[in-house]
Amino acid sequence: MTGTQGTGRSTSRRTVVAAAGATCLAAALAACGDSGEDSGGDAQQQPSGGDASAPESGGSSGGGGGAVLGQAADIPVGGGKVFKDQKVVVTQPTEGEFKAYAALCTHQGALLNEVADGTINCPLHHSQFAIADGSVKKGPATQPLPGAKVTVDGDSIKLG
Repeated sequence: MTGTQGTGRSTSRRTVVAAAGATCLAAALAACGDSGEDSGGDAQQQPSGGDASAPESGGSSGGGGGAVLGQAADIPVGGGKVFKDQKVVVTQPTEGEFKAYAALCTHQGALLNEVADGTINCPLHHSQFAIADGSVKKGPATQPLPGAKVTVDGDSIKLG
């Protein structure tokens, strides 16, 4: 009578749409920085964990990356910043370690709006995600944030 035709499936349409949107966003963010050449010098990028740690000196042989999001100094240690236009959040869990995630809540796809007290926060239903790994700290979200690729080039943080 409810109009569902599943056989015991309890996944809601909202969950499916949010997951599909997050997957598409992660793929789009990953594609932004893919230049098609593999110089072997991209040790700064780790797509699965969103890690963008970069040594302070040395080997930026490609100099590449995408659009500049901001300055490393704009990302506080133990905090982060949401880049709303690019739908990405960049955090700095420990000094010099930068992580990036898709800035859409995995609960219903709302744009995350702040980083405070060690969590990335959703304004819609108040889900919270850890700045260190994107894991869920407080629901209703049940899935972690997908990682995004950023690089640190000198003082600049670049998408891709």
